[in-house]
Amino acid sequence: MNRWTSSQRTVEVAGGAIVPSLTVENYLKAIYLIASRRADGESVATGEIAQSLNVSPGTVTGMLKTLSEADLATYTPYEGARLSASGRRLALKVLRRHRLLELFLAQTLKMTWDEVHEEAEHMEHAASDRLIDRIDEFLGQPAVDPHGDPIPRPDGSLTEPLGTPLAQLGRGQRFRVVRVVDQDPAFLRYLTECGLDLGAEGELTENRPEAGVLAFRLRDRSAALGFEAAGKILVARKADEGT
Repeated sequence: MNRWTSSQRTVEVAGGAIVPSLTVENYLKAIYLIASRRADGESVATGEIAQSLNVSPGTVTGMLKTLSEADLATYTPYEGARLSASGRRLALKVLRRHRLLELFLAQTLKMTWDEVHEEAEHMEHAASDRLIDRIDEFLGQPAVDPHGDPIPRPDGSLTEPLGTPLAQLGRGQRFRVVRVVDQDPAFLRYLTECGLDLGAEGELTENRPEAGVLAFRLRDRSAALGFEAAGKILVARKADEGT
């Protein structure tokens, strides 16, 4: 009989095979994150999952069949996968652990935002729900992690923060950084060098789509970004905030 047992953190599938929870949780989280970045409602392709997890497409196909047998996802060959209701709940639970651990590392151990992601990746599978709830309470039930990503609530609900890609702003518009969707350490370190940390305020001084570059000013410094990089930075227009 197929069975998901959250307390044991294992999946029992046909034939009695046991899949380690770390692998299950990583796949569910990857599928959720890929799907959340678009609004088309389409299945997440095998190739997208393989690229996200740095594994072969064949490995992904086998795992998607396992997740489907465990009622955590639906898998259609040549189309991809969608999370089931139970799979989505588990994915959000993993994200809650991950993002609260990131914030805990940043606030209590003073780790930088380019360091916390990898550490949280290792810790999220071992942390108990009790520990995560205590961390949440200790931090004051925060809404976002060090990168501005929303932290799922204990009941699994989540509210995506509003934000506009920096690349979409016009010249002269003032902004505040509210989220960075690319957590590559090198990219985050570059943003820190530019002064584009979470909460940083500035003004767009140039936006040249034909050149693929924009420039901005933050207090006493100026910097520039390519359009692709600027599209990964979400900001709130200061005019929209009433300032």
